[in-house]
Amino acid sequence: MTGDRHPDVAVCYLLRPSAVGEEVLIGRKLTGLGVGRSVGPGGKLAPGETPAEAVIREVAEETGIVVDPSALEPRGVLDYRFPTKPSWSQRSFVFVSRAFTGDGVPSDELVPEWWPIASPPFERMWDDARFWLPGVLAGGCVNAFFEFDADLSTVVASDHPGFAARGRD
Repeated sequence: MTGDRHPDVAVCYLLRPSAVGEEVLIGRKLTGLGVGRSVGPGGKLAPGETPAEAVIREVAEETGIVVDPSALEPRGVLDYRFPTKPSWSQRSFVFVSRAFTGDGVPSDELVPEWWPIASPPFERMWDDARFWLPGVLAGGCVNAFFEFDADLSTVVASDHPGFAARGRD
């Protein structure tokens, strides 16, 4: 844990060309926080590990994909707040990569699935993703906080401009 209250995690969205356009890897979570949801591969930083080192390790563990460290693109930091379940709160370092080896194989933690970049499975993802992920996949960066309701699912507050503009759809 770095910082005062949040464990640090790192997540990577892998992008590849396909016959129907660019695709993003978003897998179905099988264990732990977010089980059943679709997420980018990633996980907690080990002691002494940088976010980049952690995300490369986690992607390999969860999908069998080997990311080229020199091509890892840092895209920002997300601060997730769960006031009614503080143990879920975390700080997430977001990365994108287009340089990697492998297509992904299921692990005990994640079933990798490739989606058209224009239509990620937002209905299966955490509520915050619809606000910031399209911009990151389009080449942008994100630095924002998201606070979740007592239902542990719905975003009720954020400083992200997309949240202010769209609110809860």
